[in-house]
Amino acid sequence: MRLILASLLFSLIAFAAQASCPTDRVSLRGDWGSVDFEVEVADTDETRARGLMFRRSLPRFSGMIFVYDRPIRARFWMKNTYIPLDMLFIDPNGVVKKIYRMAEPESLDVIDGGPGIQMILEINGGLSDQLGMNEGSEVRYHGFAGTPAWPCE
Repeated sequence: MRLILASLLFSLIAFAAQASCPTDRVSLRGDWGSVDFEVEVADTDETRARGLMFRRSLPRFSGMIFVYDRPIRARFWMKNTYIPLDMLFIDPNGVVKKIYRMAEPESLDVIDGGPGIQMILEINGGLSDQLGMNEGSEVRYHGFAGTPAWPCE
């Protein structure tokens, strides 16, 4: 019985830690260092469909995070998007699986992030190279379906 109670308490503590992450901030870390982004959240069909379309600029350490309830095969395009973007495709454990760099504005080419993606972070094009970001970087944000590689504190 004690083991069950201890397990339940651990689960509640882990859930509370995840819930404590701010919804308007995404943090990334890796062997290249760390960075925080102030983000807009796209977590409905309508907000995900619009994304960053029709924007003429994006502040340097800002972005948009696309959040899905469960992992998907993530496919994007740049229709009506006027600024180049880097897209970071993130798995359910908060690990960057792919970085698509410098997506071309207004392109209709499909950008395939692959299967098993729960979140996509869009930031200014070229910024991931400037910061030295790479695949395998860890993301701190709430709502991951798996066990976060970098849990909230």
